[in-house]
Amino acid sequence: MKKILKYSGYGILFIVLVLTILYFLTSGPGETLSFDDPYHKDRPTAEGSKMMVASGHPLATKVALEILEKGGNAADAGVAALLVLNVTQGEEASFPGVAPLLYYDQGDKKVHSYIGAGVAPANATIEYFKSRGHESIPMLKYSSQLVPASPDVIVALLKKYGTKSFEEVSAPAIKIAEEGFPVHRILMRNLNIGVFKRLGLRFLLPYNAEIYVGNKWWKPLHHGEVFKRPALSATLKELANAEKAASSSGKNRIESLEAVRDYFYKGPIADKIAKAHAEHDGTMSKSDLNRYSADWEEPLKGNYGPYTIFANRTWNQGAVVPIVLQILEGIDLKSMGHNSKEYVHTVIQAIELAMADREKYFGDPAYITVPEKGLLSKEYAAERRKLLQSRAFGKTPPAGNPFLFESPASAKKIASKSEDANTIVANLDSFLDLTPNFWEKTEAGKIGRDTTYLSIIDSKGNALSLTPSDFPQSPIIEGDITLGIRMTQFRLDPNHPSALVPGKRPTITPNASMVFKDGKFWMSFGTPGGDMQTQAVVQVFLNLVVFGMNPQEAVNAPRFRSLNWPDSFSPHKYYPGRIELEKDIYQKEEKALESLGYEVKGKDTWEYDFGAPCISLKDPKTGILYGGADPRKESWAEGK
Repeated sequence: MKKILKYSGYGILFIVLVLTILYFLTSGPGETLSFDDPYHKDRPTAEGSKMMVASGHPLATKVALEILEKGGNAADAGVAALLVLNVTQGEEASFPGVAPLLYYDQGDKKVHSYIGAGVAPANATIEYFKSRGHESIPMLKYSSQLVPASPDVIVALLKKYGTKSFEEVSAPAIKIAEEGFPVHRILMRNLNIGVFKRLGLRFLLPYNAEIYVGNKWWKPLHHGEVFKRPALSATLKELANAEKAASSSGKNRIESLEAVRDYFYKGPIADKIAKAHAEHDGTMSKSDLNRYSADWEEPLKGNYGPYTIFANRTWNQGAVVPIVLQILEGIDLKSMGHNSKEYVHTVIQAIELAMADREKYFGDPAYITVPEKGLLSKEYAAERRKLLQSRAFGKTPPAGNPFLFESPASAKKIASKSEDANTIVANLDSFLDLTPNFWEKTEAGKIGRDTTYLSIIDSKGNALSLTPSDFPQSPIIEGDITLGIRMTQFRLDPNHPSALVPGKRPTITPNASMVFKDGKFWMSFGTPGGDMQTQAVVQVFLNLVVFGMNPQEAVNAPRFRSLNWPDSFSPHKYYPGRIELEKDIYQKEEKALESLGYEVKGKDTWEYDFGAPCISLKDPKTGILYGGADPRKESWAEGK
């Protein structure tokens, strides 16, 4: 017996040795490409006289500029860059996920919003998930998937504002996916998840592993290594060929673009999606895809001095930005000092008040009554401003009652009384149901995360703001079609404004922003970052407007964030009173902010959890275009 154990031990050691040797022999980099990765690198403010592009990846910026130089406009360049981002940042903004959009049309001098989030399938009900033992919508399953929105956004944008064909604008992405692109730092961060998690991924999501990890599941990615997406290239070619076939049969440009949409939502791709769901207890059927539609809408807006801030409607969180800024309007923030204790405390309180209203009122306006006018009224902002106090709220403050401010007449009837800080503190526990089951805390290995962003100003003055997203944390459909996990931004509480209902849109975090100054277009900007998105955008805006920074300085500057409300993604974790500060602020203000009642956590300089805004800005006096791109990620701005 001892001999058997002895030789068994030798055998195990031999196997381990052989595997170790194989690992070192086969885990090195493959083919590489030279790549000046802008991650964590400072750079000057981009300038241009005719056009400006700022996006989440240098290749997307390059492609957008090439389309513009060939006569395309912001819509054409926007679609081309979006598809490149789907290739190069597919683990953060995969085809064909969500794509919230704002578009400024120089022709009518107006900002237009397009609904860039899909809907819940007909079979996706609260009962469906509850009957399977879920308290919140799970990841890793087909049931995590919304009906996809981005193909609809692409076709709608090209039809209304574009000049080029889908074949033309998809060609760069198809080429990059087929020939490969160099691995960048964020891709390494998102995919180098550890050898055992990689092995687990092979079992949990085998096709996802094939796309992102490959056959050598033990092999990490290396910087500059060539990364290819052949299946996605083939899918995009199929869509381009559908347009080409329609055009060859005599259909006009609009009809040919509709053929692209039909191929996705009514043709072979819809068949593949429906088949996968039918075979794996999913919720999506072909009829869900066949009847999917979205539309252009009037954006929401608010004001801060001479600036008008535009946002999508409440199917996403974008309106938080003007709500926060209106609460802060009239406060002398500059005298407090940039990122001082007083400044951080004041801005965080305004953000927490707005986020309390987001939790209480934001939802799909096609399904619930949202007091949009009240939320964005100056009178309501003034009432909320009265609730700012000397100490941290400690827990999410209660929502206000914006329904009272839905019309100017009703706002005038509101007495000047408001809840004082003591009343707020007394009511905090009644506002939040802090039961252990509801605030379930689970951690799981994730492949991919976050979002990306794209901003464009073309030579005619048209501008685009677009925030594509979705991650391969649910099973990818054959053809490298990632439907993502946006269902997890629904709630299984029927009383929540973002409660799951078939056909409804969840309140998603990705959103787009634009700003006018004195009634004229001034800036297109936005960011990735989940619940940090609106917080980062507010801080960048204040850096520009209050502290006079240029676009690059504004995105470089250290940031802070609050986590004092339920996270938008299931299981909706909550950290009462917690704030996080990047290193420069933490070193100076940690103790002072703790003394105000915050739970303070420090983070590294240029930490990716703090968003990565991009800016395209037009100087109203000179007409010169400026761009800024956040070094917290691979973002890049460039003008011509």
